[in-house]
Amino acid sequence: MATETDPAKTAVAVVEMAREGCFDEIAQRFAPTLRAAVSAEALRLAWSVELGKHGAVTAIGEPVAEPPGAGRVRVSVPVSCERGGLTVVMSVDDTGSLNGLRFAPAATAPWTPPPYAAPERFEESAVTLGHAPLAVSGTLSLPRGDGPWPGVVLLGGGGPFDRDGSAGPNKPLKDLAWGLASRGVAVLRFDKVTYAHPGRVADDHDFTMADEYVPHAVAAVRTLQDRPAVDPGRIFVVGHSMGGKVAPRVAAAEPSVAGLVLLAGDAEPMHRAAVRVARHLASLAPGPAADAAVEALTRQAAVVDSPGLSHSTPAESLPLGLSAAYWLDLRGYDPVAAAAALGTPMLVLQGGRDYQVTVADDLARWRAGLAHRPDVTTRVYEADNHLFFPGSGPSTPAEYESAHHVDPAVVADIAEWLSPPA
Repeated sequence: MATETDPAKTAVAVVEMAREGCFDEIAQRFAPTLRAAVSAEALRLAWSVELGKHGAVTAIGEPVAEPPGAGRVRVSVPVSCERGGLTVVMSVDDTGSLNGLRFAPAATAPWTPPPYAAPERFEESAVTLGHAPLAVSGTLSLPRGDGPWPGVVLLGGGGPFDRDGSAGPNKPLKDLAWGLASRGVAVLRFDKVTYAHPGRVADDHDFTMADEYVPHAVAAVRTLQDRPAVDPGRIFVVGHSMGGKVAPRVAAAEPSVAGLVLLAGDAEPMHRAAVRVARHLASLAPGPAADAAVEALTRQAAVVDSPGLSHSTPAESLPLGLSAAYWLDLRGYDPVAAAAALGTPMLVLQGGRDYQVTVADDLARWRAGLAHRPDVTTRVYEADNHLFFPGSGPSTPAEYESAHHVDPAVVADIAEWLSPPA
């Protein structure tokens, strides 16, 4: 298949294919790293959700390409619809392959600090974690003064997220970092290896969730311990979503971790949760395309449950395009049991309006498995969604398109749990 290599023309062609429903053809243009994260069915469902919000496409605007960097060009294509519009953002490499694709609001506002952040109370510096060729960059937010301050390592959710957890105009991990640093907590956040080195990760067919998180998280803990202003005995891991799921593994690998904060940590098996979420999204934009996407994902999830799953099972047969090694590792990992085996205190937080990780499907598992532990606290923020943004009514993907900040009550509760009053 001949591939257009002009980034702007490639981007427009991809949007035209989406408009025509040619998602398999779009997936053929994915670079290996994107293919490992997004399937044609998932893309079809996401596009259906966008059309459900905005109506049918009425016009495709002129693409805007940013200056190239690291052999890639970021291109934004404005799309007008019957009831508003959206922007399709792509990262196109010099072969014409797509290394990233997402749907963003028609106009994305820049991130602004949350009202509970006080930048004058802390300073930030760059850090490097790990070793070449998989070293990643990070940011240390260190309160001003001598300390010693408690320290936090932030872990983002599943997927190739940067250190801020950037999603549209929102940066929930940066909200947390700035909010906690303003309250006297040293915070280290870092780009995930899947974000910093997507090509190398895609080439590693044995890559697992443990590889995705544990080495750099352990390096981050030890980096904080080496800082004179940080109390080496009070280093905590704060994980969001999949970062919460994997946090017990980090603590098992680095026994010096003083405690865990799990923010919407998923406990339901991920392949089953993916089907549940897909059904929810399909209900927001019902139609044949959404039904087909759910059916395809259901078939793929059944393969994960099958005793026939092996390292030779092709990724195309599995949910989310993740490798058999990744799913075998996940299938053999029980985060609640792993947490129960630890001797560290835990704070488990959950948004009441979260449809991705839910009170009924996930928090109930944490509560049941940790009920015997007096050092485990669980809290539900009824108004919050998956990113702990407060709101009202049923949560939908549209919420993430406008600017929000992490619930100030969440930041305050974490800070107080890390440093309880004397």
